[in-house]
Amino acid sequence: MARPEERLERAVRAAEQALIEFEIAVETFRVEVDNFSRLHHQKLGPMYSRLDELEALIAEARAARTGDPEDLRKADEARARVMPMPGVEELFHGWMDSEGLFPEAVAMLTDQPVRPPQRVRPSDEARKLFRELVRKAHPDLAQDEDERKRRDEFITRVNAAYARGDEALLRELSAEWAAGPVPEEWKPSRSEELYARLEWLSQRKEMLTFVARELEESAIGAMLKMAPEDPDRLLEEIAEQLLTQVGERERELAELTGQTS
Repeated sequence: MARPEERLERAVRAAEQALIEFEIAVETFRVEVDNFSRLHHQKLGPMYSRLDELEALIAEARAARTGDPEDLRKADEARARVMPMPGVEELFHGWMDSEGLFPEAVAMLTDQPVRPPQRVRPSDEARKLFRELVRKAHPDLAQDEDERKRRDEFITRVNAAYARGDEALLRELSAEWAAGPVPEEWKPSRSEELYARLEWLSQRKEMLTFVARELEESAIGAMLKMAPEDPDRLLEEIAEQLLTQVGERERELAELTGQTS
């Protein structure tokens, strides 16, 4: 005869697996958002910076011409909005330093060929390895606190390797896990423990739902959802729009400073 807790145990196992799959989906999307954010900053950051600088120069030229206090105030505000040069090299991943735009950025702004920025996009095999490792080593499958800690540390390394798209390291981690201690299957003996487990799983899912919603509603997440199959094309379209704006601001500045041909 089946134990009274058997149905509840099946429900817990199903909820655990569903939560793991959900966490995999959320983490995969987070990596996609991070990668797209990195590429967005690399490719478009110099253009946004150039636009800010042109806006400041235009406001300053207008204030110098009129001497109006309101124009002077607007010029000060425009200059304050310009990204400070110290430290921007790290932010823009090698596109700019304290002296201004690097040659790659200048080439981009002048429609010249430019080396594409480095990007990270996990391969299909890396995605497969990542999913297998998470399903096998997920902390939610731990029997005790020591085992949970071991799994937490291991999954942290797995996430880091996946974020870098390091397929070789993921293979090493897979072999490491296979060679490690195999925990015994968790079989709770009391209904109260199973109910508590289901409640915890439900709370965990609510937290992940919030994280997923925050990712989807972020500026980068919203952009990624606009073109999930071809995000590069979306960046190209935005770059074209920014280049048009740069050209318009440069013509306006030339007119204000009397440098028109």
